[in-house]
Amino acid sequence: MTVLLTPQELEAKLRQIGAERYHRLHPFHRLLHDGKCSKGQVQAWALNRYYYQAMIPIKDARLIGRCEDPAVRREWRSRLVDHDGNAEGDGGIARWLRLTDGLGLERDYVTSTRGLLAGTRFAVDAYVHFVAERSLLEAIASSLTELFSPDIISERVQGMLANYAFATRETLAYFEKRPPQAARDADFALTYVKQHARTPADQQAVLAALEFKCSVLWSMLDALHHAYVAPRHVPPGAFTPKPEDA
Repeated sequence: MTVLLTPQELEAKLRQIGAERYHRLHPFHRLLHDGKCSKGQVQAWALNRYYYQAMIPIKDARLIGRCEDPAVRREWRSRLVDHDGNAEGDGGIARWLRLTDGLGLERDYVTSTRGLLAGTRFAVDAYVHFVAERSLLEAIASSLTELFSPDIISERVQGMLANYAFATRETLAYFEKRPPQAARDADFALTYVKQHARTPADQQAVLAALEFKCSVLWSMLDALHHAYVAPRHVPPGAFTPKPEDA
């Protein structure tokens, strides 16, 4: 890019990336939302996604730790509360564990991450390293997948409640609270990048950061699809559904 985009043009390009690359388009999500996954496949998704959920506050803490602007730190720390809660049993991670509990997965097994796919671990760890090592502008821009998450959450809740016996408002409690949090966070991050991407190089870095984050989420589903849908090559040591759930 050699031409400086207006803030509105930059936002349009960011939204175009979401329209083309966000993981709501992945075949695994179509299966999940349409009720075509077995219980074992849903278990595998929830177990692997737990690692992403658990690492998000670590990612955010690293971003806060390198941010010199107290106003940004104050805004960003709400994300830690969203995921970690203010007390034991509170917050998004605790609500995610209610989902894995409802799926019949042992909580100690889930939190140990012993059954994690290597592809999941590599993708999530790459995201944490990206936020810790790239510019603050790129780190904040990488969070902009939250622009698109309310739509996928709505699809997910409706589809899972309609199609899976284990899905209840209680087991899906994580998704009930997340849309307004994501909208708040996305509004702040979008405003930040539009104000601080002041050169064509900055704007290109912002777009590339969002593409990277979309690739992280997409590659996590690629790993799930390969292991549990087709060709069903579960790596050694990874979670294996019980025969009756597969």
